[in-house]
Amino acid sequence: MPEGGHSSPSEIRNPQGERIATTFVPGDPTRRELIVIGHGVTSDKERPWSEALSAGLAAEGIASLRIAFSGNGESEGRFVDSTITKEVGDLGAVLDAVGERPVAYVGHSMGGAVGLLRAVQDPRLVALVSLAPVVHTAEFVTRMFGDLVAGQPILGKPHCPFGEALRDDLMTIGTTVDAAAEVRVPWLVVHGEADEVVPAQQSIDLHERSPERSELVLLDGVDHSFTGAGLSRLVEAVVPWLVRALG
Repeated sequence: MPEGGHSSPSEIRNPQGERIATTFVPGDPTRRELIVIGHGVTSDKERPWSEALSAGLAAEGIASLRIAFSGNGESEGRFVDSTITKEVGDLGAVLDAVGERPVAYVGHSMGGAVGLLRAVQDPRLVALVSLAPVVHTAEFVTRMFGDLVAGQPILGKPHCPFGEALRDDLMTIGTTVDAAAEVRVPWLVVHGEADEVVPAQQSIDLHERSPERSELVLLDGVDHSFTGAGLSRLVEAVVPWLVRALG
């Protein structure tokens, strides 16, 4: 991949050989930084919050790459095989493809857990942003999907059938709190206090495990997807922080 901030990566395939769909938003061509943006479970790369972040970053001259994890959106693969562990591999394939450039990652919900677990093993990430991250994964799958059997739609979405692979992976991980202590890069955690899917306490738990490295921003009245006024408040919290973190 060319080094300029205006260049989009060529085709990206994960370790299973599945194509990862992307949306590239260019920045100032003289800047090399790139922000990779990942979504949560049952979601996709085209979401109001992620599109708003890309626009805010572009206004600062910073390029972004929104990705759809395998099995989601236009990416190849089966949703029923989607897990945090598999998506950590997807993110690694993206980092392989973007070349030698400073890369930060922004992940929402389950994508926040993906970013944290990638960051503690991959020195290519120079900054990390976790948005309403799923932290206590075993608790999350029990609370949100405990009544589902394999094949039933998650959150009423027929194209997102629940699979035992997801349940097993979330239960095996258990929690990402211990991983938080291993983060060695600048780290921003943003959570809406009115989050109805992932309680804000989960981000507080992360921050308390890594108070020297992480910065916690709690947004009163903001829900899990940063809808309404939460959209501009998210951009105002994240974009200037990334500008500073990237120097």
